[in-house]
Amino acid sequence: MAQVTREMVERAGVNVDQLVELLVKNASAELTTFYYYTILRVNLIGMQGEGVKEIAEVARIEDRNHFEALVPRIYELDGKLPQDMKEFHDVSACPPATLPKDPKDVQGILKVLVEAERCAVRGYSQICNMTAGKDHRTYDLSQAILNEEIEHESWFSEFLGEGPSGHFMRRGETSPFVSKFLQ
Repeated sequence: MAQVTREMVERAGVNVDQLVELLVKNASAELTTFYYYTILRVNLIGMQGEGVKEIAEVARIEDRNHFEALVPRIYELDGKLPQDMKEFHDVSACPPATLPKDPKDVQGILKVLVEAERCAVRGYSQICNMTAGKDHRTYDLSQAILNEEIEHESWFSEFLGEGPSGHFMRRGETSPFVSKFLQ
């Protein structure tokens, strides 16, 4: 644990215990979403599903990267992950992104995907609001994740026909905002 790190964040006026709790809940959401997106992606079949599969895969891999980037910050702030995977799953900041009853319903899968991303956007916005101007490292990390989650939401909402977002699918690079935290 980085003792001075926690001390400085507390001195800046952040409730570190509350912050760590939010980081753990969001880390859980990222790891469980990685798992559930694997199932969703496998079921994106047919002409309509194949068009979404690559984007779902990018979001899936980036969610794993988000988890990997969050873990060091949790421990830097004297937090820890639950020892039990079931417990970790159940503290997730977002509900499980489970497969719809009809696994061939691409629109239903898209709705699950977009709602998962919207939950993530809300969660990281909350952390950014809590840490802005007070905990620069957590703010920077959360803002980087937020940028990618906003792109994910935009991609899926466009497939649902909710309107243009101005965002384009990235080619070649995953986690352009978060990659600096994975070094």
